[in-house]
Amino acid sequence: MLKNIAIIMGGYSSEYQISLKSGSMVYDTLDRYKYTPYAIHIFKNKWVCVHENGEETPVNKDDFSILIDGKKVTFDCVFNAIHGSPGEDGFMQGYFKLLDIPQTSCSMYQAALTFNKRDLLATLKPFGIKTAESFYLNLGDTIDEDAIVEKVGLPCFVKANKAGSSFGISKVYKTEDLKTAIENSFEEDDEIIIEQFLDGVEVSVGVISYKGETKVLPITEIISENDFFDYQAKYEGKSQEITPARISEYYKDKVITEAKKIYEILKMSGFTRSEFIFKNDEPYLLEVNTVPGLTKESILPQQAAAAGISLEDLFANAIEEAIRN
Repeated sequence: MLKNIAIIMGGYSSEYQISLKSGSMVYDTLDRYKYTPYAIHIFKNKWVCVHENGEETPVNKDDFSILIDGKKVTFDCVFNAIHGSPGEDGFMQGYFKLLDIPQTSCSMYQAALTFNKRDLLATLKPFGIKTAESFYLNLGDTIDEDAIVEKVGLPCFVKANKAGSSFGISKVYKTEDLKTAIENSFEEDDEIIIEQFLDGVEVSVGVISYKGETKVLPITEIISENDFFDYQAKYEGKSQEITPARISEYYKDKVITEAKKIYEILKMSGFTRSEFIFKNDEPYLLEVNTVPGLTKESILPQQAAAAGISLEDLFANAIEEAIRN
């Protein structure tokens, strides 16, 4: 019997277009001898199943079902491909938990925690995970530029705290430019994080649950053509992503240990991609993504390919793990 798989994509954040590409890749790749995939677009004003002919069928939010030719279609599993809210911050995870429908990403608490950079870093600090010096601001707080610079130094990064990693981020070199960068971040979120600049090798480490085990994928080294790994670098080819990373065995062992430790401390499931920068021969954690990009060009699929895992196998394994757990 074929399993009905809802692939949720889109979302409410600035990254919705990337999510549509990720979801479409999953839709196109799934084995039709095992699964019947449905492309479900989730937007603030509509939740719809988009058919191959472009027609749309509304989703019944009461039980997450659709009607096709008068017949009710329910789902054996949801494949989560929404970057940002509501797919990466815990909302969809909580909704599907209440409906008792398996879904491929981590649980609600883990999603909410990792999406909030401030809370994630604070949670991991007692476990010895190293992070950059940071300063936090909520919308409406008095902005004391001198206090910020005293704590984090210059240059520094100004980021939205609870948005995807590509929007609302600036690299600031001069104190007088802080205000504009802070306003830019507040466009994306009502909380922001200002971080010390770490000058070192940047790597991305994929960790997944694969055949019942925690598996660390080959590491990717990131060399941005832009000033840092921003939206253009990440999604528009303005970076070199080298897998496996050209780092020493010492660095490799260190960052693999940290990435696996983070996955297990947080009791993660599904896909994660953690970003680190090496400083003084130690990996410093920048962030953890729980719904990473899934196009062929995206980092996690590149890493899976380097590990000998095809996209078809990567996606099918995520579904089977979700159903089994």
